[in-house]
Amino acid sequence: MADHVRWGILGAANFAKNHMGPAIHAARGGALAAVATSKPEKAAPFAAFAPGLKVHASYEAMLADPGIDAVYIPLPNAMHAEWSRKTAEAGKHVLCEKPIAMKAEEIDDLIAVREATGKLVAEAWMVAHHPQFAKARELLQAGEIGDLVRVDSTHSFYNDDPANIRNQADVGGGALRDVGVYAFGSVRLITGQEPGEILATEIDWRNGVDATAHVMARFPGFLYTGRVSTRAAPWQEIVLHGTKAVMRLPVPFNVQVFGQAELHLHGPGLETRIWRWPAENHYVLQVEAFNAAVQGRADYPLPLEFCRGTQEFVDRIFAAAPQV
Repeated sequence: MADHVRWGILGAANFAKNHMGPAIHAARGGALAAVATSKPEKAAPFAAFAPGLKVHASYEAMLADPGIDAVYIPLPNAMHAEWSRKTAEAGKHVLCEKPIAMKAEEIDDLIAVREATGKLVAEAWMVAHHPQFAKARELLQAGEIGDLVRVDSTHSFYNDDPANIRNQADVGGGALRDVGVYAFGSVRLITGQEPGEILATEIDWRNGVDATAHVMARFPGFLYTGRVSTRAAPWQEIVLHGTKAVMRLPVPFNVQVFGQAELHLHGPGLETRIWRWPAENHYVLQVEAFNAAVQGRADYPLPLEFCRGTQEFVDRIFAAAPQV
């Protein structure tokens, strides 16, 4: 490997063009070297910020390129597990968009591939790398809100376009797979607890896709309520309600798009304390953490085992809800 991680991207998805491509090229320890697309004109926006970009006409050509060390995969959800496996078996490290698999059992297969190939295989869940989550864990563990009683999280946006992959069942669309990893995984990340009994679920199915999902679950130390939707006005929030105070993250997921990352701590008789992160780019932080792990400078902080826990939670929500 060169003195930096040489990255390739499978496909020229808009999200890769607007967010992850620039982050890969900006992150310390790496650079964007290639894009695979059958339509060369789609590579032009990537070449604009990554001069000398190589364009491969197929995914297979990208995986055969000895000049690529790591591959970012922004393909439709149903293709994630397959191409993550193919990429690792081709000798490349893998950073795949969430959800990295459609079922928890598929992540077991990817863990086995990771162990067999010795390549880093990871889910691109950028929020775990943002410092607001480390601060939330720190305050919770320090007892700043007292005993945790209730946690609530939500993530929604409005998209009813039938041509959009988020609204297509055959490619793994739906609210739970698109944004459930945020609303549900973030609770596990902050509290360190795993969901126990699922007390109630409700899913609004639209054309075979879960457009809205509500869940109530019992964790060992608190009651959880959460909702995700692709048919509601854009909103996101995490609230942790304790016996002494309330901690709130008003922009936990789409930082710098939905708003500025902040953490608010409210307590009776106390002045509200606020922490702000106006400039942190969690996509860049994610890639830098990946580069450091590939280069042996640090362990990757979000292993597949953690991602499996969130996917299992999503699987259980699907199983508990009436089916379409």
